[in-house]
Amino acid sequence: QVQLVESGGGSVQSGGSLRLSCTASGATASISYMGWFRQAPGKERERVATINSVGAPIYADSVKGRFTSSQDTAKNTLYLQMNSLKPEDTAMYYCAAATSWLLGLSESAYRYWGQGTQVTVSS
Repeated sequence: QVQLVESGGGSVQSGGSLRLSCTASGATASISYMGWFRQAPGKERERVATINSVGAPIYADSVKGRFTSSQDTAKNTLYLQMNSLKPEDTAMYYCAAATSWLLGLSESAYRYWGQGTQVTVSS
């Protein structure tokens, strides 16, 4: 089992920045890759920052140039630096971990999910 705990969310004004963290514990050696997702009220969950087939980060069009995902493998921690935040970035942000490349890179491949951290951006 893998446990994921997100932190770093909060309330900021438009144009502000936040840095989210996601720390993995438990069977961390089983993790193949991790990613960030978000879900706004009344909307479906969407990808924010995941990886492609060669392990390079890919971003949703809506966050390109503003968000950066990074990972500290020694600390089992995934980060999401969010700059130039907009009100439409308001959502619950989740990190997720997949344990097999064989399942592909779709959202369904992510086996473990954190509880989420709320990000609220006011105009």
